Amino acid sequence: MEIGSKIHCPQGLSTGVLAIGAAVLSRHPATGYLAAVSSAVTFGLSGPVAQPLLLSGWSPAAVVLARIVLGTTITLPFALRIAPPLRTWTWQEVRAILVYGAVAIAGTQFCSYSAVARMEVAPALLIQYSAPIAILAWLWFRHGHRPPPLALGGCLVAFAGLAMVLGLFSGVQLDRVGVIWASLGMVGTAIYFLESSNTRTSLPPLALVSFGLVLSFVVLGGAGLVGAVPLEASTSSVTYLGTEVAYWVPLVTLGILASGFAYVTGVVAARRLGARTASFVALLEVVSSLAWVTVLSSQGPTTPQWAGCTLILAGIILIKLVEPVVAAEEPALGPHS
Repeated sequence: MEIGSKIHCPQGLSTGVLAIGAAVLSRHPATGYLAAVSSAVTFGLSGPVAQPLLLSGWSPAAVVLARIVLGTTITLPFALRIAPPLRTWTWQEVRAILVYGAVAIAGTQFCSYSAVARMEVAPALLIQYSAPIAILAWLWFRHGHRPPPLALGGCLVAFAGLAMVLGLFSGVQLDRVGVIWASLGMVGTAIYFLESSNTRTSLPPLALVSFGLVLSFVVLGGAGLVGAVPLEASTSSVTYLGTEVAYWVPLVTLGILASGFAYVTGVVAARRLGARTASFVALLEVVSSLAWVTVLSSQGPTTPQWAGCTLILAGIILIKLVEPVVAAEEPALGPHS
């Protein structure tokens, strides 16, 4: 089925708003933090907004595909203007787009939505957002960058918080398949961060993300056409806190806010603040997701879950504080659902 054909968005208006916003954000250093927080808050919409669609009959792949279509519509005009000429591309540019499109974008979003289709949004997203721990382990075992004691302590704190959020201390049953999907999403998020620090490509971050979105559309769309992944959609209304809205409302929200706007502001933030600081501020997406869950659904986090979230943030912050500084001018973007 053609998900994109059912969604209409005034491209000129939306891209114009994004262009004005990016211009304003680039005029003052302090607005880098505003851009980073804006990106985290809008990225945090992904799971809570998508879950009612999944419950109404949409398949995870169909939701991801619709989001990608609108995200591409928003970012591609900018990408085409700033990308280097195609004749100057090398294998590094091609490889970067392949990894971003197939793994970091399509794969991660599909795993994330598959997880929230099987379990509550909060624990699913918090598993995915523990990706910095996976990055720390990868750098240790693959490159021999042994983390200092403070980082190891951060891992212990974060894992303790994760156990609290998942209800492991209270005997709450978890969906095993959902945990597996969320864990795969964590791996995809870790790859996203690792590839963001790649300085061997001449592609600006926005161009890399936008071309990655195009590739991810091809990958998921092709998989759907051959029946490898189900592309199922519904025109039924979805409900948020007892209020019914048309199915296209959350789709447009995901495409424009949680994809286009979030990526653009993330690029502005990364360029203003640098990779390390921007990725640290992006951790606010965890708190944002829990807050959106409370606002949009009846799955309000319990007190132990909030406490666990605090521990996870504290642990990841400790890890980030001692993370080796990457000698890269091109910064990393935050994680998306």
